Formats: sequence, structure tokens, C-alpha cells
Amino acid sequence: MEERSVGQSSRNIDAVVAGCIGVDTNVYLYGADIDFNVEANFSQNIDCVGQAGGYSSLGFASLGLRTAFIGSVGRDWHGEHIRHELRRAGIEPLLFDDPLGTHRSVNFMYRDGRRKNFYDGKGHMDIRPDLEACRALLSRARVLHVHLENWCRELLPLARQLGVVVSCDLQDVTSLDDPYRRDFIEQADLLFFSTVNFPDPHEAISRLRQGHPDRMVIGGMGARGCVLGTRDGVRFFPPVELDAPVVDTNGAGDALAVGFLTGHMLEGHAPEDALLRGQIAARHVCAQRSGQKQPITSSHLDELFHRLSRTG
Repeated sequence: MEERSVGQSSRNIDAVVAGCIGVDTNVYLYGADIDFNVEANFSQNIDCVGQAGGYSSLGFASLGLRTAFIGSVGRDWHGEHIRHELRRAGIEPLLFDDPLGTHRSVNFMYRDGRRKNFYDGKGHMDIRPDLEACRALLSRARVLHVHLENWCRELLPLARQLGVVVSCDLQDVTSLDDPYRRDFIEQADLLFFSTVNFPDPHEAISRLRQGHPDRMVIGGMGARGCVLGTRDGVRFFPPVELDAPVVDTNGAGDALAVGFLTGHMLEGHAPEDALLRGQIAARHVCAQRSGQKQPITSSHLDELFHRLSRTG
């Protein structure tokens, strides 16, 4: 990692998460698929606070970290519900008004583990954050974990000027030449991405590290495990096996990032150990349905890590 002056004594926030948060409706299908030949399909429908920023900030807070969140909500019931949930988790909010309302997502959850998400980002392309308020908050932070809201790119130079470590989740990127993601790729210290569109992620990791010799790139590979790219090369890690079955993969990638960032950047674990901690956090989330999900706690993570540790 590039060395930058951080002034840790003035940093009273461990992690700031910036990006999307919303209320998701998760539709759990009773059958194997949707039957479009009938008017009504029966399902279990559960509402919850979700999306990448929601899962990530709640994950950091559950680990006992001093957490803040920057994002936008509407002046509606969903926005008030999000405010309440952030307060309840002890997360410091910096929320901007979205005149088009709070982000929503409808996620169809198949019994075989597949999911199809329909995302409504409302007015995020036109949100203009209060940069002075963001600067004041970021000046107190150790790590900024950003998602792909359009306005988040404006926080990247601020964080770098302030010496904050910048992490970004590129999510299910389809093209590394995507101009929308260019600012995020160029200005992040660490990158996370889903390898779903890269069966062999070697080339993708090489390109994402190009020009950034100290950058770490972490790829989530679902049931195949994950991959870590550093200056020492590319290493693959098998999936973590826990007793509880996988029932819902929403938030898994966010938990992987939270566990890794907490373990390596905030607690000083070696990258491979931090990655295992991230995998454990992700697998824990996958064993719970949305609406009932409780991110892993620090004590539970420590217990599972010591049981599954690859180095001990």
C-alpha cells in the first residue's frame, strides 16, 4: 500500500461507507421458477434495509467499529426507516435528500440460490453532495469504502487529500474499460469486484493493478471461493464451509469487503488471514434470509477464524 500521512490520533471514525442504501423487497419463490402463464405466483416477500451501502455500514458496526455512512434518502417512509436503522446500529449518518425518493430494489430469490435484482436508484445520477460536510467527516476517518453511486466519485480526491485509505467495490463489472467506473478504478487503494463475468480472473486483476504496484485486488467467486491479487502474484482461496446452508446471497460481497478491510487495514492481520475473515463474514450472511440477517459480531468472527485458520 502507498504510505500516506494519516494522523491517527485525530481519527475517531474507523470506517466511512459512501454509496447506495435503500429498502429492498426480496421475493422468495416457492416454486423452481416464475410461472408467467398464471396471473398470481405465491411467494414470501420480505422488506429490509439493504443495498451495498446498507449492508456494508451495518457490517462494520456489527464488528464494533466506529462507523459513519454518507448517502441519500427521500423524504418518505423508507427514508425514515433507514434513518432509524442507522441510529439503532450506532452509525453516524450524513444523508442528503433525494427529491425522487429513497432507493428501492426488488430481488427475486430462486430456491437454487440464483437471484435477479431490479434496482431503482432514484435520483442518484444528479445528487450533489455537500462536499464541505463530507470533508469534515472524512477528516476523522481511517478508511473510506465507496460504492458506485455517481456522486461518490466527488469524494475520492477529498479522501486522498486527507490521507484516508480508499476502498471501492466495482461489483459485477462487465468491462474494465467502462468509463463510468474509471474514476473509481484510478483513485482507489483497494478494489473489490465480482468475477462472475471473468471465469479466469488473472487478466482482470492484472489490468486493475496496472500502474498501482501496491494495490490489492480482491475478487469474489461465489461458490468457488475468492481470489487475491497483490505484488506477490495472484492467489486463489477455497470457499469457507459452515454448518448452516446457503439460503440468501444478498450482502455477501459487502460482508467479504467489510471483513477484509477490518482485518487487514484496521486490525493489522496479514492479507490471507484478513481474506479468511472476510469469507467467514460473507458465509455467515449467506446462511440468513434478508429481513432476518444479522451481520457477524467480532467475537463470533474471532471464534470461527481460530477454528478455520489457514495459518494456525
